[in-house]
Amino acid sequence: MKIGIIGAGNIGHTLARRFRELGHDVLIANSRGPQTLSAIANETGAVAVTPREAAQGGEVVIVTIPQARVPKLPDDLFDGVPADTVVVDTGNYYPRQRDGRIDAIEDGTPESQWVANRLGRPVIKAFNNIYAEHLGKHGRPSTADDRIALPVAGDDPNAKAKVLKLVNELGFDGVDAGTLAESWRQQPGSPVYTTDRDLEGVRQGLLDAQRERKAEWTATANSPGTFDAPL
Repeated sequence: MKIGIIGAGNIGHTLARRFRELGHDVLIANSRGPQTLSAIANETGAVAVTPREAAQGGEVVIVTIPQARVPKLPDDLFDGVPADTVVVDTGNYYPRQRDGRIDAIEDGTPESQWVANRLGRPVIKAFNNIYAEHLGKHGRPSTADDRIALPVAGDDPNAKAKVLKLVNELGFDGVDAGTLAESWRQQPGSPVYTTDRDLEGVRQGLLDAQRERKAEWTATANSPGTFDAPL
């Protein structure tokens, strides 16, 4: 499969490496240009490109950038990209640590629904609730008893099925987490966020999730600070 990755941070780098290990063709981009990605390209075998080339070249396109930077993506990023290209959002809203206040999210719009609105494309929410190190190292064969499960939310059943297949290839059990409107169930502060639950644990965690944002995941008048000193 051809996979485009927009964002070369911890999750983007990890997915590039793992998907290449699985034999997929990977294009990777960041905001600073392909010339800044030579180390990742050499390590993983992914091809360094521009964001537009990553969007144009993938059957699956993974957007894995800070939430606050989503509006800075090119307005024409997905112009001409086929409607059946699957777009995945891995992002999380960290108002106190990084992103500052985003009014629509603070007012209750699920994070990935906000991303979809900004991109002008339907998205699938996945890979947001696991640490990059665990994503890279804790995949297990399908026969293993200690497999971590990952929730996948979205509105298009075919797109979601394609992402669930990739989750399984990476060594995790995929859980259909419902529609994109329900993706708040896997946002930061939810029971399934960075808790490495198994299949039944994730299913129960999604049911136990509360819609109201917890205070630590809500912006303040001084936001943002840093991950070491959130405001």
